[in-house]
Amino acid sequence: RAALRAGARGGPGRGRLRQLIYLAEAAILARHCRDLGLTHLHAHFGTNSTDVVRYVHLLDGPGYSFTTHGPEEFDAPQALSLGDKLREARFAVAVSAFGRSQLSRWAPFDRWDRLKVVHCGIDPAAFPDPLPLPPGPSADHPLRLVCVGRFAEQKGQMLLIEAMARTTAPVHLTLVGDGPLAPALRAAIADAGLNDRVALPGWADEAGVRAALGQAHAMVLPSFAEGLPVALMEAMAAARPAIATIIAGIPELMVDGRTGWLVPAGDAEALARALDRAAATDAEDLRQMGLAARARALSRHDIHAEAAKLAALFRAHQ
Repeated sequence: RAALRAGARGGPGRGRLRQLIYLAEAAILARHCRDLGLTHLHAHFGTNSTDVVRYVHLLDGPGYSFTTHGPEEFDAPQALSLGDKLREARFAVAVSAFGRSQLSRWAPFDRWDRLKVVHCGIDPAAFPDPLPLPPGPSADHPLRLVCVGRFAEQKGQMLLIEAMARTTAPVHLTLVGDGPLAPALRAAIADAGLNDRVALPGWADEAGVRAALGQAHAMVLPSFAEGLPVALMEAMAAARPAIATIIAGIPELMVDGRTGWLVPAGDAEALARALDRAAATDAEDLRQMGLAARARALSRHDIHAEAAKLAALFRAHQ
């Protein structure tokens, strides 16, 4: 019945047939849990993976917990049966305090103590001594920015093109990624006369992203909706300051004026001013901001420390 109820409210892509498929997966997983003597299941993302472990539990399988990342869970909590999951789970994890606040909207007050924060982790060993900043910024060497992310509406790249057109200082932007907005982005860049100032090298693997960060003075993330972006954590760990929007968990990680610049989401003029401020910043000051960003990211998102927090929650909720 739970699967049919979830399917009735799920909407496109989450209807009854999809939920019955998840139920069938849960029946197989429940058998494996019995065979292996498993006493707890944990799912990442409060979407389909948590549907499956929830159904395992309802089939007399082990209890479960789950991690929400956002923004998908916060955009459609009713379609995802988020309230039911929060009532039934042994505990639920958010990757930021903002994420926990969104879970609190759908969890009964007497379950709030089971809403935990465990940050996404990055491996410090993957970020050895950072590469030096490129030359500049100066009249001869423009501020070099990189934006890493899927080309989709929520990432705000179209607004970034508008902001680039408004800058008065020499700024060059590299957009690393791909996605459904790629054709529209290329057209917007051409229409704004920015072909010589904005590069679109396409999708990049981990090594390609690291190389792009090494060639940049700073990361820029103009997102409209996020959880707490791993791309931002990694840029900061690579000792690059960031220009990012004041949304979701981002201001919990960044310190405005110390690790970069925070701007209101959706405000092209404010974003353009931040780009100009970064371009006018002395190279040594940019370096110090990058080092402060690195220290903050590595201290708050050490994968070993965060994994230990999650393991402690498993032990406490068996």
